[in-house]
Amino acid sequence: MTKQTILGRVAQLAKANINALLDGAEDPQKMIDQLIRDYTDNIAEAEEAVATTIGNLRMLEQDHQEDVDAAAEWGGKALAASKKADELRAAGTAAEADRFDNLAKVALGRQLQSEKEAKDAEPTIAAQTEVVGRLRSGLDQMGARLTELRSRRDQLVARAKTAQAQNRMLDAAKSIDVLDPSSELGRFEDKVRREEARALGRQELAASSLDAQFEQLDSLGDAAEIEARLAALKSGS
Repeated sequence: MTKQTILGRVAQLAKANINALLDGAEDPQKMIDQLIRDYTDNIAEAEEAVATTIGNLRMLEQDHQEDVDAAAEWGGKALAASKKADELRAAGTAAEADRFDNLAKVALGRQLQSEKEAKDAEPTIAAQTEVVGRLRSGLDQMGARLTELRSRRDQLVARAKTAQAQNRMLDAAKSIDVLDPSSELGRFEDKVRREEARALGRQELAASSLDAQFEQLDSLGDAAEIEARLAALKSGS
């Protein structure tokens, strides 16, 4: 996987319009679940690739620093050799002084080589640093998108459960409508009222029968009184 491919994929995923994807999905929850899986896999793959890119950049930086340090070291050696040559020449040993001057020239050549290598590496390091920055920014955006996806999924699931609970409640309330005479509860209420009316009727009937019995007793008493008076009349005559 090349750096450009990695960068392109990260940028594409980071800029994905989640709302548009969800609006066009037949089953948004399944769509989100699949997006979460895809994002998680792609983030893991991108992180691995970015880590490799960062590792390569750090190696380039280390090599560059080694060249810079080597240039400084060779510069120090050239200076030391040159000073030694000057001391020897002042002391009258020209041949030995020339030898140290030649060492200084060799050191200066090494210094120039190290400086050139360090300078040649700088554009590559700058380009790689820019790429790593863009990749990291893309990864951060992907992480934000993943968090957004998970949040949207949780909200969607919660809304679906709430809607289902409300529908179940409405269905249950509809099946027990006390104002509907055709409902089971209405028929049961009618049956209770009929039983209550029947009980009232029986009470009234029982009361009427008791009054008739007392009236019958009263009429029997009158008849006995009449017979007794008739007997008294006959006995007195």
